[in-house]
Amino acid sequence: MALFSFGISYKTAPVSIREKVSFSTEQVVEFVMSLKEANIADEAVVVSTCNRTEVYLTSDQFDRQSALSWMCGSHGVDCEKLSDCMYFHSDADSIRHLMQVACGLDSMVLGEPQILGQLKQAYSVADQHRFIGGPLAKLFQMTFSVAKDVRTNTEIGESAVSVAFAAVSLAKQIFADLAKAKVLLVGAGETTELVARHLYDNGARDLTVANRSTQRAENLATEFNAKVATLSQIPDLLAQVDIVVSSTASTLPLIGKGMVENAIKQRRNRPIFMVDLAVPRDIETQVNDIDNIYLYTVDDLQGIVQRNQQKRVKAAEKAQGIIENEVENYQLWLKSLESVDYVRSYRAQAEKIKDTLLQRALNQLEQGAEPQKVLTELSNKLTNQLVHTPTVALRAAASSDNKCNIEFLAEHLGVNPE
Repeated sequence: MALFSFGISYKTAPVSIREKVSFSTEQVVEFVMSLKEANIADEAVVVSTCNRTEVYLTSDQFDRQSALSWMCGSHGVDCEKLSDCMYFHSDADSIRHLMQVACGLDSMVLGEPQILGQLKQAYSVADQHRFIGGPLAKLFQMTFSVAKDVRTNTEIGESAVSVAFAAVSLAKQIFADLAKAKVLLVGAGETTELVARHLYDNGARDLTVANRSTQRAENLATEFNAKVATLSQIPDLLAQVDIVVSSTASTLPLIGKGMVENAIKQRRNRPIFMVDLAVPRDIETQVNDIDNIYLYTVDDLQGIVQRNQQKRVKAAEKAQGIIENEVENYQLWLKSLESVDYVRSYRAQAEKIKDTLLQRALNQLEQGAEPQKVLTELSNKLTNQLVHTPTVALRAAASSDNKCNIEFLAEHLGVNPE
């Protein structure tokens, strides 16, 4: 039984192809059932996210062409289009790939933690439908432990590697508890949405979205239970908020020095943390000259992001070392299963010999044979049959003059030549 994995990801396929081979939970169940009914897979787990679709399975015999055919057939996709995008791994490469994915080393954002939760969800679906229970289940359990080890013992996830995340990380340094901070988000685009999500995930609940189009502001506000305002309300709002993040497409600054000076007076010099993610800028440069105003531009944050990315790359190198060690440990575990099979087979043979000879002895006793003679015969035949195979092996090693084999057999059979 060997391990295989195949699929596509953001690295190999555009979203136009990825969306065609994504799986719903119901499709996952149907797909794995078809593999098992065809006696192709013994165990299988399907991982399907916006950035990747991957299948992990154990099988006696499987190859890239089979994987391609099953993937295309399950979604009605032209195999020629998918062929160049699909990757295929086996054995150690499959083990390594799964662990790299779980640790965020194969993610679009290096070290991101979301993929681990998605893998656990995929494992849960497979476990619920009894698609796993052997070596593949063990691999996923080991992989989850590896991911925890990497997250705990490296800095793979500690540094902000997106501008939005960096902005929120700086806010947390200034305001110990974001739940107590009032936030003004100027703009309602994708960047603002990402900032809002990071703020919300870190405890911020008092959010206001100000935008030229109130409809777009309302759409964003609904997701985070935020309030909605117009751009004309910004001067009044500045006096009430602790954090301002602006990202619009305006060609002129929306927040000027005089506006902020009036706000800081009303706040009695309580600080305001301001982040300008817009290009051109939404906040006048002179605002940074005002006391108790902490203003950061997108360039300031890019510098932080670049330094943090370098830290994550170093952490990834350390993580890879942990992964390689666990790949080896898993392979050793697989080999131990083979030895268990040999031991089980050897013991079964010995038990069969014992049972056969014992039954023969019992039959002789029932027929009135002399007990001492029966026991002597039983012990002699049992000894002869049990030592026959080891004796043949020792003689073969001796006749070939293979000293290493002789010493190995003697040591493990407990033979003392003296």
